[in-house]
Amino acid sequence: MPTALFGLIVAGASAVDASGRTTTGLVGGLNLAAMPAAGRPYASWYVKSAAQCPGKLTPALLAAQGYTESGFKPGIEGPVTQYGTAKGIAQFIDSTWSTWGRDEDGDGTALGAKDPEDAIMAQGRYMCSLVNQGEKSGYSGDPVSLALAGYNAGWGWVQHYKGVPPPAFADGQTYDYVKEINELAKKWATALGGPGVAGLGTGSGPDAIRHAYTQLGVPYSWGGGTPGGPGLGFCDGTNGYLNGRCSASVTAGFDCSSLAQYAWWPSVKLPRTAADQYAATASRPVSRGDLKPGDLVFWSHGGPASIYHVGLYFGEGQILHAPRTGKSVSIVPMDEAMPKGDYVGATRPGA
Repeated sequence: MPTALFGLIVAGASAVDASGRTTTGLVGGLNLAAMPAAGRPYASWYVKSAAQCPGKLTPALLAAQGYTESGFKPGIEGPVTQYGTAKGIAQFIDSTWSTWGRDEDGDGTALGAKDPEDAIMAQGRYMCSLVNQGEKSGYSGDPVSLALAGYNAGWGWVQHYKGVPPPAFADGQTYDYVKEINELAKKWATALGGPGVAGLGTGSGPDAIRHAYTQLGVPYSWGGGTPGGPGLGFCDGTNGYLNGRCSASVTAGFDCSSLAQYAWWPSVKLPRTAADQYAATASRPVSRGDLKPGDLVFWSHGGPASIYHVGLYFGEGQILHAPRTGKSVSIVPMDEAMPKGDYVGATRPGA
């Protein structure tokens, strides 16, 4: 059954990285500076989804497919067709969703294919199955392109043509779909961490971001994490619970302040909690208009004494942070990370 043959097709972007270079090759990771801003909050989920199919799928390919399907719009629906209505960020029809969809982020299944985190993970599982079929088929074309064609048109048409359907099929929609996604994925692909994180520049702040960036997709764990990496957390009667159970004690991850500590260590040995990190760096405040990668940004319920969250400024109005129990380390727009009115200020730990 086709997933989204007559779904929404969005033209691929032609962005390049901050130095003007077009990335080549389908390698691991995502060049967030090249992606549309709407897709960046889902970057860690594309990383997790590709990890379900190691060596066969990349985060860049799945993200490019998500953009081509929906423009990263989780609530979108395609037109009604004989196969059903394609829904959500990955444009699943109901029959396909019933096979591949499940709750991945701990918030239930009420949204179905319109839950973006659940849909991105289902997209990776379905694509992996199709890639495996492509490897076994002996058809012309690489397995990933065959999988993309099967996702768009249905595997039956790949079998019919013994390869990617030609431009004459469906007015070229499937042929163009495969071509556009492969080309867009190349532009968005870069290695995780290191100098491959585009547009950050040099210095201790960008280095802190590069360090934290390697932890995209690692789960949130209240009280978890150390300067050495993810670790088990604990529950304190209020925090660390998910669906009535203590999640933190069985989850190796970070909370917001341990991620900031990990990012800056050992260049700057930040204290453990967000409030203490603010106090330790308050002598180097940064106005919102002067934020640079690696700066610490803080939210409070009422001034410095009530700080409850810290994130790392990533650039272009985004922060990299560990949000809350049930979520994972991610990059999100700064004004969407926490209530906008709770923003209390920013500091710069290093030079």
